[in-house]
Order: sequence, then C-alpha cells, then structure tokens
Amino acid sequence: MVVSDVPDGVTGESNDGADEVSVLVAYRHDVHKARGRSHEHAAEWFRDVPVNESVPVHADRDAALLSRPRGRPADTLPAHESQRRVPLLAGEQSLLDDVGDADAALYELVAMESPAALHEAWLDASVPALFSESVYYPATSLKYHTVLVAALLDNYRAGHAFEELWLAVTSHGPGEAATVVPHRTVLTTPWFALHVTGEPGEWPAARLGDVPAQSFADVWARLPNHPFDVDGQRWWRVLDAQLRRIRSWSTALQYIEAVTTALNTDESATPVAGWSA
Repeated sequence: MVVSDVPDGVTGESNDGADEVSVLVAYRHDVHKARGRSHEHAAEWFRDVPVNESVPVHADRDAALLSRPRGRPADTLPAHESQRRVPLLAGEQSLLDDVGDADAALYELVAMESPAALHEAWLDASVPALFSESVYYPATSLKYHTVLVAALLDNYRAGHAFEELWLAVTSHGPGEAATVVPHRTVLTTPWFALHVTGEPGEWPAARLGDVPAQSFADVWARLPNHPFDVDGQRWWRVLDAQLRRIRSWSTALQYIEAVTTALNTDESATPVAGWSA
C-alpha cells in the first residue's frame, strides 16, 4: 500500500512519540479472540509481544458500541459458539474456510514496532477478518473493530471528543494510491478509502454523532457525496442499498471489503465517481 498526498487540514500527526507508541496497544489488545480465548483467560504475551492490554481513554469500549448494542449481550445466531465470523456476502465462506497457520500470520501482524507500518498491515490483513469481534454478534469483524479502536484512540489523544469526529471519504482512480492517514484511515479499497477523523478538511464527510452507537447506515446516508455511481452498475446499487441498512460499523466495513474485492476482478465494475478528492 502506498500513502498518497494528504491535503491541508488533515494531518494525522497529532501524537508525539510516546503517544504514538501507545497506539500499538490498540492493534494488539484483541489478538486472543483470533486464538479462541476469552479476555479473562487470555495470555498477557503472544510469544514475545505484549497483548491483551487495556486500551486507554475508553477507545475499545466506544469502538465496541459502534458495532454492537449496549448492555448485556444476547445470542443473535442460535447455536453459534465460534469466534469465526459469519459473512454477509454469499461466496465469502470459501475464504473463511482457508485459515492456514493463523497463529503465524497473527504474530507477523502484531510483532511490528512501527505504528504506521502496523496500521497499514491491519488495513491489508486477511486473517483478522476471519473472526468476529464477539461470538454474540457473529457478523461483526475483529479486523475492523481493531482498526476502529486505533482510530478512536488516535483521535482522542489528539484532543478530539467523539462528537467532533467525522466519517470522511477519498477516492482514487484504478492503480492510483489510496490516501492513508496513519491510524485514522479505517478502510481502503481499489477505488476509495474511508477515514474516521476530527480533521476532515475539504473531504466529503459526515459527523459520527453525539455518542458511540450502531450508526453506520445513518452516517453513510448523510455523506454529501459517495465514491461510486449507483446508476453505473448494479453491484454499486446493491452495495449502497445495503450500507444504508447495516448499522454495525465493523460489519459494514467488512462488507465493503468483501464486495469491492469481488468487484475488483470484474473490469466492468469500475465505479464512476461524481467527484474527486
């Protein structure tokens, strides 16, 4: 992944060295879920990497509230007791059946000491996407929950309260680099990227809301521009319609990844955006 130029007003450079090191905790805090262990019974170390540590400033709690309800969890899929994610897109199950050496892939992912490199690795990672954030909500995504935790932590440490955060969108042409703001970019696709930031600059953006909640559908609907033309191809209409219904943030981001990965194999599916950023 290559980081493209970031416009004025969107710095992503709010943390000093000590704070930037602390963001590593966000990417490592839930590794136990991908290893089939509860938080209470998780080890404090994964080989030589400290894991299962508490994330500061309630970033983990708030990110969880973006993807699942408040209060005591309840089964949403009867008899589902696995941490394996249940995909929303038909055909994605084949990917979930091929985990390989998950431990080795996870270790390679969390052992990095560079926060920026770790962030980009999570954006590109496939193994964390095989797991849900919670067995009670099996459509949620461990990958995107983790990325959202890091985004909230980085914004909070920069002095932004939750009610000051935005979902911002950038687009790029085929083969061009995605715009990636360290820790604040929460999704990259072959055609666009999404960012959670207190500094949207001139990018098309919509506020997340007053408090953390399952609000993705509402925020997506409020964006002043969307990064694809829904009149251009049926799959884009389907994607847009679903994103106006999916309220869980990690579920929605994982769904976008699945759909755009499938569309990337179809040259006729290239979106025609109504704007550029």
